[in-house]
Amino acid sequence: MPETCPHGFDETLLSGAIDQELVQADAQKVRIHLEDCAFCRAQFDELTKLREFAMSTTIRQPPDDQWSESPRGGISRTGRTVGWLLAITWLVIITAFGLYQGWQNTDGAFEKFLGFGGLGAVALLFASVALDRRRTAKTDPYREVEK
Repeated sequence: MPETCPHGFDETLLSGAIDQELVQADAQKVRIHLEDCAFCRAQFDELTKLREFAMSTTIRQPPDDQWSESPRGGISRTGRTVGWLLAITWLVIITAFGLYQGWQNTDGAFEKFLGFGGLGAVALLFASVALDRRRTAKTDPYREVEK
């Protein structure tokens, strides 16, 4: 059996027909083609069965105590916050020291541009993403959703 339609039919239309996402002309084209092409009819039947199976599958919900990964107690939350602050502070100090040493040990302006230009670009991209996330966090409709 061939792997594609022997008549050169666009098989992506089959998925659209199953999902009922096609305009009337394309749906009619699929219906007429399925009457003539056994290969596409078999593909259509297989995709229909697969969709029915996927839609009938139930997903087991985990218990309520397994949803949230945030710390539950005050001490745990404080420890996690202090840990993150210390880690970020350490990272900033180490990065600043590395940049200072790199600046001092590099003689030419071109080498400084190569080294620090890339780091500056990455830092600028990171800052822009962080600002966008901060701005959208205020109006995020899913902020309170946990489950």
